[in-house]
Amino acid sequence: MRKDIGIDLGTATVLVYVKGKGIVLKEPSVVAIDRDTGNILKIGREAQQMLGRTPGNIIAIRPLRDGVISQYEVTLRMIQHFIKRACGSVSLWHPRVIICVPSGITEVEERAVVDAANQAGAKKTVLIEEPVAAAIGAGIDISTPNGHMIVDIGGGTTDIAVISLGGVVVSESIKVAGDKFDEAIIRYVRRKYSVAIGERTAEEIKVKVGGAWQRDEPRFIDVKGRCLIQGLPRVIRISSLDMPEALEEPITAVIEAVCSVIERTPPELIGDILYNGIVMTGGGSLLFGLDRLIANVTGIKTRVAKKAVDCVAIGTGLSLDHISLSPEGPLNISRMRQQNYY
Repeated sequence: MRKDIGIDLGTATVLVYVKGKGIVLKEPSVVAIDRDTGNILKIGREAQQMLGRTPGNIIAIRPLRDGVISQYEVTLRMIQHFIKRACGSVSLWHPRVIICVPSGITEVEERAVVDAANQAGAKKTVLIEEPVAAAIGAGIDISTPNGHMIVDIGGGTTDIAVISLGGVVVSESIKVAGDKFDEAIIRYVRRKYSVAIGERTAEEIKVKVGGAWQRDEPRFIDVKGRCLIQGLPRVIRISSLDMPEALEEPITAVIEAVCSVIERTPPELIGDILYNGIVMTGGGSLLFGLDRLIANVTGIKTRVAKKAVDCVAIGTGLSLDHISLSPEGPLNISRMRQQNYY
């Protein structure tokens, strides 16, 4: 029996949804490679544990950057690995696959995703825009003539869209998201404390004390790094009071993109958005106080969807029922939008 699967091919995390089972796999999109032989050693969580800790002959990389494929062959192997883990050997069957991609993806980047999935063993590959998948996964009925605004903050991209009648009316995709939050924290710690920290440490700071809004009670975390002055290990205490300043640049970029989409939204749909509010999805939306800050700036009530991290994968999986509506060949995003598959 053929298994249809949906894949949230994220910059930071890959989620695989199997029809009839739900999300069966959630792994970091990290691959460890032997420099000398070119062989792939580890994929997923085991490879993530190697980030910043590998010897000279091993490199741990993310083959997707800013929401698109940056290293094709490595991404192909990673997709093959995750499909096999989620569903078994692809040599016995060829699944139909639907993959979500950023709304601002180019035709070349789109084709790279389709080709990678097909070479990984898919019989048919369909693409869906991340905001549409996120809206479906958040439980929004996007088939009605009612405007809904989605802000999906992933690892590599933030996708903002106004959706009505099953299609995207206005959208914007910026390459500022969770990874840029981490980079901003690294720069801030380097500038204020003269201490160098790694990506994993920055992410830990973001999750435990990070925020776009001041907390009622400050939180603290002790982190280890290398003193840039003495070159020796050093332990510093980071406060949540520092985070709005540390994250100011990427957060400002996200809010400006949200405002840009609102400015370009037709007046009739603005009324719907004021009533329905803004729905936030993706791991980046969990940053403390970001929803409150967006609501404060825009004047529109903003909420974080339930299971925000899984919304895109769930929406991608729920869209599997619509693959059969395509008479031939892989669908591209514009055809999905024009034919109102939702």
